[in-house]
Amino acid sequence: MGLVVRSVKNFALIGVGGFVAPRHLAAIAETGNRLVAACDPHDSVGVMDRTFPEARFFTEIERFDRYLEKLRRQGDGERVGVISICSPNYLHDAHVRLALRVGADAICEKPLVINPWNLDQLEALEDESPGRVYTVLQLRLVDSLRKLRDEVRASPARHDVELTYVTRRGRWYDASWKGSGEKSGGLVMNIGVHLLDLLLWIFGPASRVEVHVAERARAAGFMELERADVRWFLSVDPVDLPEPVRAAGGHALRSMRVGAREVDFSEGFGELHTEVYRRTLAGEGYRIADARPSIELAYRIRTAAPGPDAERTHPFVRRP
Repeated sequence: MGLVVRSVKNFALIGVGGFVAPRHLAAIAETGNRLVAACDPHDSVGVMDRTFPEARFFTEIERFDRYLEKLRRQGDGERVGVISICSPNYLHDAHVRLALRVGADAICEKPLVINPWNLDQLEALEDESPGRVYTVLQLRLVDSLRKLRDEVRASPARHDVELTYVTRRGRWYDASWKGSGEKSGGLVMNIGVHLLDLLLWIFGPASRVEVHVAERARAAGFMELERADVRWFLSVDPVDLPEPVRAAGGHALRSMRVGAREVDFSEGFGELHTEVYRRTLAGEGYRIADARPSIELAYRIRTAAPGPDAERTHPFVRRP
């Protein structure tokens, strides 16, 4: 880690008022680059004052687009080289297209798109543009998970895996775009796509997929991967947090058991954006081809008909 980025780039950011935007703002600053413009329909964006108070801010995407085009025509010193995309999932595709249209690279939060066929169009547009499309798959940089992948890939053995991810969300969640399947892609795409990427990256492609629970706030199922049989459970319902976690003031349970071994990835979600940026700016970022398998698998799960299988069902589903 710690790759060196040699030149300062001009960044713009779409969705600066969102939950994940502060991590991107910090990553831009910590890699020695500068934010020149940001856009969000909401104006509660005082977080920008911590790093880039001089950046232009727009609440209308059309005016933001016009400003980027103005900078593009002023030459390399002024134009935006990278657009960070933190907007709602259903807008990612359009905002990546905007980045390519103004000749910039895109660094897009997960999921890159919510319908996998849109990846084909982005690849075609990327081929026609000087810009490149990158995404954020930061769990691949967690040391314990990288070591696990090396161990798994070095052995022909199959593994029994139990993945549990429970993260509390309040009533606001359903009222926001995240509660809309059409806008977020649903629970598995919005919350689970990082975890699916992780499983595929470590254990190989999926040959069989079963869905046992498909609810608004909970999902569970079974997958046969190349090197593992996986029982998985996702929830944003606080009732699913174990009592010890609640008693300790915790808001999330992230657990992966490989056989009898517990693998910790609790710190992977929020701490590695800067390293993702370093690698991306050094030419080692995650591309459309890297994102495709997990997006296709999430869509496959999302459109599958639920059918319980007691022998393969996750313990969180079987409990009384």
